[in-house]
Amino acid sequence: MSNALKIGIIGLDTSHVTAFTKLLNDPENAYHVAGGKVVVAFPGGSPDMELSISRVEGFTNTLRDELGVTIVDSVEAVAEQSDAILLESVDGRVHLEQFAKIAPYGKPVFIDKPLAVTSEDAKQIAELAKKHGIPVMSSSALRYAEGLTSVLSDDSKGAVIGIDAFGPMALIPTQPGYFWYGIHTVEMVFATLGKDCVDVTVTTNDDHDLIVGRWADGRIATMRGNRKGNNTFGAVVHREKGSQFVDVYAHPKPYYASMLEPIMAMFKGEGPAIDFEDTVRLVRFIEAANESRETGKTVAL
Repeated sequence: MSNALKIGIIGLDTSHVTAFTKLLNDPENAYHVAGGKVVVAFPGGSPDMELSISRVEGFTNTLRDELGVTIVDSVEAVAEQSDAILLESVDGRVHLEQFAKIAPYGKPVFIDKPLAVTSEDAKQIAELAKKHGIPVMSSSALRYAEGLTSVLSDDSKGAVIGIDAFGPMALIPTQPGYFWYGIHTVEMVFATLGKDCVDVTVTTNDDHDLIVGRWADGRIATMRGNRKGNNTFGAVVHREKGSQFVDVYAHPKPYYASMLEPIMAMFKGEGPAIDFEDTVRLVRFIEAANESRETGKTVAL
């Protein structure tokens, strides 16, 4: 792997960091993604977010002691010592600040979901990426679940006319509304219908949410979120001649491996697999859905 890209990680407060490092660094892994090796990382962590700060020490120890990754004390040090960067901080609130520090180094960056928790932050990230000429990509791994991508590539039943997606929708205080777990079902919907949603309406109670999005071409999507009962992800894609069930658990290949492949392609210079404007629009969609959740009214994007 002498010509492998040196990959840096920012934010060691999510299980994604160990999953990605094992897939990239271990050629013996059944789903090994070739072309790069994680060599350096900055722990980070958000003190006011229990699901962040409580996990930093464990993942830092694993990367350093078991996986041989050098731990540094700043995001700038990661940028200096790497060819490409995985910005993995689990707290979407810190992504703009961290990206602003590393953007001048000109390295390609993958920003884990959520890209940001406000559309204003998302736009600023986009502007920084453009200013510094950096390829950037952000996504939930559910977008790349083989169960979804295989259905979307099978057009034997004609054009897609809609989608009903579902999944767990836990809420936590620091990541507003649907930015924490709702984003996964939203990603599946945007992967299926594209970015041109015009408005969103939410019905909610303590246990469940139903998000309804209306697209510019008249197609409609629903996203059902559960905080009680069914804790699995899935979807039904509706086509002109029938509907297809999306079983995201049917394929043994991990979502992370499927997502790392286009990330590595971007790191090698092939460009982002997702138009960044689509991701900015997705953030705006979640922001509007959160507003509808609070007001009960339809919110235009």
